[in-house]
Amino acid sequence: MLVKTYAAAVLGTQATTITIEVSVSQGARYFMVGLPDNTVKESMLRVESALVQSGYKMPRQKIVLNLSPADLKKEGSAFDLAIALGILAASKQLVPAGLEQFMLLGELSLDGKLQPIKGALAMAIQARAEKYVGMLVPMENAREAAIVSGIKVYGVSSLSEAIAFLLGQSKLKPTTVDTRKQFQVQSREEQADFAEVKGQQQIKRALEIAAAGGHNVILIGPPGSGKTMLARRMPSILPPLDLHEALETTKIHSVAGKLGGQLGLVSVRPFRAPHHTISDVAMVGGGTYPQPGEISLAHNGVLFLDELPEFKRVVLEVMRQPLEERSVAISRARFTVEFPANFMLVASMNPCPCGYANHLSVKCSCSALAVQKYRSKISGPLLDRIDLHVQVQPVGIEELSGEEISESSALIRERIVAARTIQQERLQGSGVSVNATLSTSQLRQFCALDAEGQWLLKAAMEKQGLSARAYDRILKVARTIADLDGQQAIGIKHLAEAIQFRSLDSTYSEH
Repeated sequence: MLVKTYAAAVLGTQATTITIEVSVSQGARYFMVGLPDNTVKESMLRVESALVQSGYKMPRQKIVLNLSPADLKKEGSAFDLAIALGILAASKQLVPAGLEQFMLLGELSLDGKLQPIKGALAMAIQARAEKYVGMLVPMENAREAAIVSGIKVYGVSSLSEAIAFLLGQSKLKPTTVDTRKQFQVQSREEQADFAEVKGQQQIKRALEIAAAGGHNVILIGPPGSGKTMLARRMPSILPPLDLHEALETTKIHSVAGKLGGQLGLVSVRPFRAPHHTISDVAMVGGGTYPQPGEISLAHNGVLFLDELPEFKRVVLEVMRQPLEERSVAISRARFTVEFPANFMLVASMNPCPCGYANHLSVKCSCSALAVQKYRSKISGPLLDRIDLHVQVQPVGIEELSGEEISESSALIRERIVAARTIQQERLQGSGVSVNATLSTSQLRQFCALDAEGQWLLKAAMEKQGLSARAYDRILKVARTIADLDGQQAIGIKHLAEAIQFRSLDSTYSEH
């Protein structure tokens, strides 16, 4: 007897419906075709044990399973439930009504329990597009999948529970999620606040500019000056995620298996801080079956690289294209996968190997050659793509022990939201929304300088030996500073402040 059940496979961030055809006939052994990987092939051992533990038996006949489309490589354990139910139906051990109306997803344990899977949100979107009545998923994935409206999502904890539901022996209540309400509640979660940071007004100003225009920033300062503490508070001043961004971000984390069972929706901007031993594949994504890397997990949020010169050169260099394109394409012989990577890069580094170059009270013990070698670990092209270079000095004891209350993240965020609103109105319909992503033609249109401004920028270019890309970055930052100031035209003070944030360019030219 031939039976068809339906599951889904994820490629990149998109899901594809997989038809599982099960044929049970005279003969012996079982055969699985349709480009299954080892995880899928091993499902037969899990399925056999789960069937026995659930009170059924594995047919001692010839079993042929075809996973269609046959030219798409299948990987993962999400097909277990659909395979088990297909075998039961094909061997006439049960005749469930409406089996073809459901997408069946879940990994089976040997005792018949269902384990969570990756990519449930993407699969739910595909199930709705294919107009399935509903989908059965592991209980841990139910809230994640139920974010998608227009399809009934049933969370089940075991194979027996799924069988009882399909036979009509038990009723399950569809999992429902009020996406907007959940988004509003979770978006109010407390985050680290800039009010907790003593002093560092100059650095806070730089980070405010970076957040307002979506600019990349690097913090250069000695150990203990507060670089990491400041960076970790960046998400608290970024504009709140809107619902579309939240769904997009959740989809990426779902595919990577980074969602908790009860979380359901990512509603605050991601903050990713990978260790400097990370590989290039883990950073940008990839693998035999491409998975999103750290730059995609930081999509719509912040990627923080602490101690930037300690990262492998190849890891930093592979980030250059995604920093420009805001996405990363991973190519294989049979297909190409594209992951979004629209993130803000916040990096930190010591000014020299010992960490105390230009320190106000501690003498640096490094030679000029050692400093140059240390800083040359970061290539010029990568530095060109970082808009703001910010020098950080330790906070004095007077400021640390003072009673002055710093400005809260909420107040800073208000100014940033106002500046972002100006940018969105200016760039409406252009495909970009922040100054950091302005094209060359948009730079000429929106960042025009008067004669005095042109003279100042030309002098800075010649003195600091800036590249053409650095020239563009200065204009973009100046445009953001003017937006924070509520000015339509870029003034000389806006340009001067932007120029001072290219300190590493001048430092490199000195060595």
